[in-house]
Amino acid sequence: MSESSGNALTAGEYIGHHLTHWQNKPMSGVIDFSVYNIDSIIWAVLLGVVGSLFLWLAARKATSGIPGRFQAAVEILVEMVDTQAKGIIKNAQSRKLVAPLALSVFVWIFLMNAMDLLPVDFLPKVWAWAYGAAGHDASHAYMRSVPTADLSTTLGLSLSVLVVCIAYNIKIKGAGGWVHELFTAPFGNHPILWPVNFLMQMIEFAAKTVSHGMRLFGNMYAGELVFMLIALMGGTAAMSMSGVLLPIGHILAGTVWAIFHILIITLQAFIFMMLALVYVGQAHDHH
Repeated sequence: MSESSGNALTAGEYIGHHLTHWQNKPMSGVIDFSVYNIDSIIWAVLLGVVGSLFLWLAARKATSGIPGRFQAAVEILVEMVDTQAKGIIKNAQSRKLVAPLALSVFVWIFLMNAMDLLPVDFLPKVWAWAYGAAGHDASHAYMRSVPTADLSTTLGLSLSVLVVCIAYNIKIKGAGGWVHELFTAPFGNHPILWPVNFLMQMIEFAAKTVSHGMRLFGNMYAGELVFMLIALMGGTAAMSMSGVLLPIGHILAGTVWAIFHILIITLQAFIFMMLALVYVGQAHDHH
């Protein structure tokens, strides 16, 4: 169990501490847009750079001969994304941008999800040590390392997809054509139906964007909680029974959930990428 000021934390305090973000300032209300999560920004940017370097190295070392394992793995990934993009987006010109974008999204989200596989207390303890070494109260050192378990991150990603969809709506249909579609689809071109059509279009855009971000957030947040509960289970075993049960419990429960969670982090990255492709593909459809 983690400790604060020399006293062991309760289960609720332990989970509450691990679910608290490192923020630029305390929130002054339920909704305060001047507050942002510094830890999510740091890890998201860092992993974005790592993902970009990963793809850059693959492109730089690519050869026309027999590929190595690294090149073969990246080629399989690129071919998978390209196949999905061709099946959804028929415009070859659009795929030149959308397919690499989808590949980047998949790799970036996968890396952010994979941070959940690190030991629950590892990075928070390192940060608490550094925070305390700087002369601060280590019990107030907050550090969450899974950006996709932060709703602001996932909604930011889904809003970016929305911007891309709007851009392709205007590019493919023209500004006038898209505005015309907003007021005439899905119920027809009669003036009485214009407000209803526009309202339905706005609801559709909002629903797709919110559900796109919430789906990823919900799955990763739940996975993070399960890892915390496993850590708590090990701590309880250490305090109530023989200490040897702590490593055994962590190894068994942690390993089983980590193996299953590998599927979750990969699947969630794939689903987010596929929905992004579907939404951009819908921007190419005329009503």
